[in-house]
Amino acid sequence: MDNKNRQPLQTLRPYNIAHRGSNGELPEETAAAYMRAIEEGADFIETDILASKDGALICFHDVTLDNITDVAEHEDFANRSRTYDVQGVNTTGFFTVDFTIKELKSLRVKQRYPFRDQQYNGKFQIITFDEFISIALDASRVVGIYPEIKNPVFINQHVKWPSGKRFEDKFVEKLKKYGYKGSYMSKDWLRQPAFIQSFAPTSLIYVSNQTDLPKIFLIDDVTVPTQDTNQSYWEITSDAYLNFIKEYVLGIGPWKDTVVPVVNNYLQPPTDLVARAHACNLQVHPYTYRDENMFLHFNFHQDPYIEYNYWLNKIGVDGLFTDFTGSLHNFQEWNSHLPPTITG
Repeated sequence: MDNKNRQPLQTLRPYNIAHRGSNGELPEETAAAYMRAIEEGADFIETDILASKDGALICFHDVTLDNITDVAEHEDFANRSRTYDVQGVNTTGFFTVDFTIKELKSLRVKQRYPFRDQQYNGKFQIITFDEFISIALDASRVVGIYPEIKNPVFINQHVKWPSGKRFEDKFVEKLKKYGYKGSYMSKDWLRQPAFIQSFAPTSLIYVSNQTDLPKIFLIDDVTVPTQDTNQSYWEITSDAYLNFIKEYVLGIGPWKDTVVPVVNNYLQPPTDLVARAHACNLQVHPYTYRDENMFLHFNFHQDPYIEYNYWLNKIGVDGLFTDFTGSLHNFQEWNSHLPPTITG
C-alpha cells in the first residue's frame, strides 16, 4: 500500500507497543495477534527474533518450543529434546535451533497462560520475520515494527550462516531488504518506523555500524546480568554506562518493577532511573503491562487504567510494552487532547 495515502504514525504521545502482538487475547507472536493489535490501535508491533536450524529468522520468544507449541504431540520429533546452556542455566527441551523452518511450520502455537482464552490453541503457525514485516507494511495506516535480537549469544553458538555471517548480520539484512532505514524521526524512519531492541549491548553496538535505525537497550531484573558482557544491573544503569550507551541507542527498555520497586505487591518510591535516562536524552519504554488482576499491584485497585495513568502521567515514560493493546489505546484516546485516530 502506498504510504502517501496512509495515516502516519502518531508521535505526539507515548508509544503503544503491542508486546508479542495482542497476546492477552490471542496466542503470542502469531499473525492473528499482530493483526488484532493493529486493529486495536498499536503504534508498534513487537516481536522476538530467533533462528531455525537452517538459518531462517522466526518470531518466537522462548529458545525452546515446549511451553507454547504442540511439539510434544509430534511423535516424529520425540528424539529432538536436548540440554543446552542458556545464559548459564542448563535447559532441557525442544530448541528452535534443532528444527528446520519447514518443521517449525508444522507446529501449532497455543496460549501461554491458562487463564487466558484457549479457543485459539492449535490454529496458528509460527511466523517468519518476513511474514511479520509484511503484516506491518500491509496495514491500512503506518504501523511501526519493534523486533528484538533475541538470545544472540545462544543463536550464534548453534546456528551458522554462510560467509561467516552472524545472527545480527542476518537480522539487519532483513530490515534493509524491506526498506527499513533512517535515524529516529527522519523521513525514512517515519515512512517505515522501526526500533531494534536487545538485552545484549554488544549486539546493539555491532548493528549500530550497519544501520542508523534507533535502538533500545533492554534491561532485565536486578538479579540478571547481561548475557554477553556479564555486567550487573547496577553497572548498566549507572550514569557512566548510560552516558556510554547513549552513543549507540535511543533509549532503554527496563522491567517496570525495577523502575518502581514492589514489596508485597505494593509500589515503593520510584527510583531515579527515568529521570537519569531522560537527562541523557534517552527514551524509556518499560515492559510489560498486563490487564489481569494478578499482574496489577494493589495500588492500582485492579484497574489497568490507573496503572497506565500512573506510568504515563506520573512517571512520564515514552512508550509502554503491553499485552492488551486495546486497553492502552482506549486509555490514551480518552485522555488525549488530540483528534481521535483511526485504528483499523
